Amino acid sequence: MAALPAACGLAGCRQAPTFNLLGSFFPAWLICIFAGVILAVIANRILVHFRLDNQIVLPILIYPCMALFFACALWLICFS
Repeated sequence: MAALPAACGLAGCRQAPTFNLLGSFFPAWLICIFAGVILAVIANRILVHFRLDNQIVLPILIYPCMALFFACALWLICFS
């Protein structure tokens, strides 16, 4: 009888979100962070193109927060 609650508790488990890249498994959060940094660089280039980068007061704070925002948004879009 003790196995029934344990089996019900484990029924919701699934495989960890990983990607197979060149034979090595990378966690999904690592891919999302990398993509978030790339998107933040693209956003920086867009702001520089339109000459809006000088309007950002604290770029050392804004760009890492932008990368984190993109990474979390990608995680929510892809894995929820």
